[in-house]
Amino acid sequence: MSRETTDIRQEQIKKAVLDIIADEGLQNISTRNLAKRIGLSEGAIFRHFPTKRDIIKGIMDDVANDLIGSLRNIVLKPEKAEDKLFKYLCQNVKYLKENRGITMLLFSEAAHLGDKELKEKLNQILYEQKQLIIKMVKDGISEGVWDKSVNAEDIAIIYMGIPITFNIEFVLNKNGLNADNFCKRMYTLIIKTLKK
Repeated sequence: MSRETTDIRQEQIKKAVLDIIADEGLQNISTRNLAKRIGLSEGAIFRHFPTKRDIIKGIMDDVANDLIGSLRNIVLKPEKAEDKLFKYLCQNVKYLKENRGITMLLFSEAAHLGDKELKEKLNQILYEQKQLIIKMVKDGISEGVWDKSVNAEDIAIIYMGIPITFNIEFVLNKNGLNADNFCKRMYTLIIKTLKK
């Protein structure tokens, strides 16, 4: 491979970690596997990320910036709550599809390594996502299209299971899961819960 910038190499390494997790499982993340996937030496991996934790932290930063940032943009647009909810859900599913293995990595590494900073980052990501959903639900109630007796926090908790379910289905049925259809089905279920 030609010499690439540090940013490009870091992106390649993070992508390779997620691909290895999705294809082979967490237990197969090693510098040897990473180096083989990217076409670098093991030493080169360490020049870009001194530790495995640094790679995980980099991936979590990407989730906070890329996923949460794009979801926030959807929620803050001056559109109907129903339209925002559909776009939000589909963007979430699209991100998970493009970043296979991310859910497994975030929950297994951040939640089980006992690393306080990683747990806090994961908690912040989940908290921000819930707050965005709560805002959308409250917007829909204010618009008069959704039932005002619906508890926005309960909907947010229910919603948080959808990306996890998608990830499980996607990992188990790589060739058989239609992400667009999944998005539409989940949207329909949430709308039924919210309607007056």
